Amino acid sequence: MPGEPRLVVVESGPITTITLENPPLNLVTVELTRRLDTALSGIEADDDVRCVLVTGTGERAFCAGSDVKEFEALRGRVGEGKLLLEKAVYRRLARLPVPTIAAIQADALGGGLELALCCDLRVADERAKLGLPEVRLGVMPGSGGTQRLPRVVGIARAKELILMGEIVDAAEAASMGLVNRVTPSGEALATARDMAESIATRGPLAVREAKRALDIAGDVPLDEGMAAELDASERIFTSDDMLEGAQAFFDKREPRFTGR
Repeated sequence: MPGEPRLVVVESGPITTITLENPPLNLVTVELTRRLDTALSGIEADDDVRCVLVTGTGERAFCAGSDVKEFEALRGRVGEGKLLLEKAVYRRLARLPVPTIAAIQADALGGGLELALCCDLRVADERAKLGLPEVRLGVMPGSGGTQRLPRVVGIARAKELILMGEIVDAAEAASMGLVNRVTPSGEALATARDMAESIATRGPLAVREAKRALDIAGDVPLDEGMAAELDASERIFTSDDMLEGAQAFFDKREPRFTGR
């Protein structure tokens, strides 16, 4: 119907932007999650995508987490009715073959931060607040927060944030490695786009292989990770892009990668 939020808006291109549009707080609902799944499916099928930006509409929140109004109806069946879907969709975002950047233009709380944690890089506006405050509502992070946050900031800091329901500002989030960059007010999306444009100029095959190798680092024994890195390098060294990169180096020009 006219005037209703679109929930998820996709701007396609080499740098594809996914915008959560459920104002004023871009709350995660079951329907929003389903539409995000559809958006990710389209991105997976598009070989021309080089990087994906994830952001939210408005100035109040990147995403303030789950819609608490849905909780009562989910009592006793939260897994079936909500979390299994969220886990699958968030995993899909985390496993996109191209780099992803969360442009956190305002608060990222609860499920909103869990969504941002699925991205490879996070850029936060200096005004943003971040946290997993679920225990304040008598629930716990259920869409990857207890697993992805320790992998980013370490187990001790993750326990402090989750068990206390602590909310931190962007500067503190940066100091613990939760966000990669903090920007002046209103510049998070522009900075994230600049980063995406830089990534988009790199060898697309190399970027995809590097992301795949990085994603298993720490989750497999070192020797297994080194073997995966070697396999990836072997694949890259059969590509036209490798030859183009070397030729561009000698020609002292920018390479023209084709993804082949």
